[in-house]
Amino acid sequence: MEIVVGMGEIEVAESPHLLKAVGIGSCVAVTLYDERNGLGGLAHVMLPCFEEAHDKTNPTKFTDIAIAMMIDEMKSQGALIQSMIAKIFGGANMFPEIISSDSTMDIGKRNVAAVGKELERHNIRIVASEVGDHVGRTVVFYPEDGSVVVKTAHSGERKY
Repeated sequence: MEIVVGMGEIEVAESPHLLKAVGIGSCVAVTLYDERNGLGGLAHVMLPCFEEAHDKTNPTKFTDIAIAMMIDEMKSQGALIQSMIAKIFGGANMFPEIISSDSTMDIGKRNVAAVGKELERHNIRIVASEVGDHVGRTVVFYPEDGSVVVKTAHSGERKY
């Protein structure tokens, strides 16, 4: 069964479910996988930091809150943080003709940095990533084995 994870949402599932995030541009899809028990989670984060936000009505759209909540949910279902690995996708600059890659307006780049910082804070290593560029992505995560398929309009599918 496919569970779609919308912008600013997190989901945790195990096989036979799969988790899917569509339209990953400057957002980042963060997958966590507990290798020990086959439990996985996917967060579709939109913004780097809850503390910097003016609108705090949906805390799971922020990297720091979403990752912490996903870890807590996975732990409540029996996952061990020391068994978790991460894969991250997205963080594109969808408007390179307007926003330079060294600009603080490059939200994709800021999101990727925030995800890395938050995962490091929890001692979760990133084992695969496809970030940056100027393309949107669809991410399909398979909690059965922790694999991820990334699809783009221009370069097809890749498996991580």
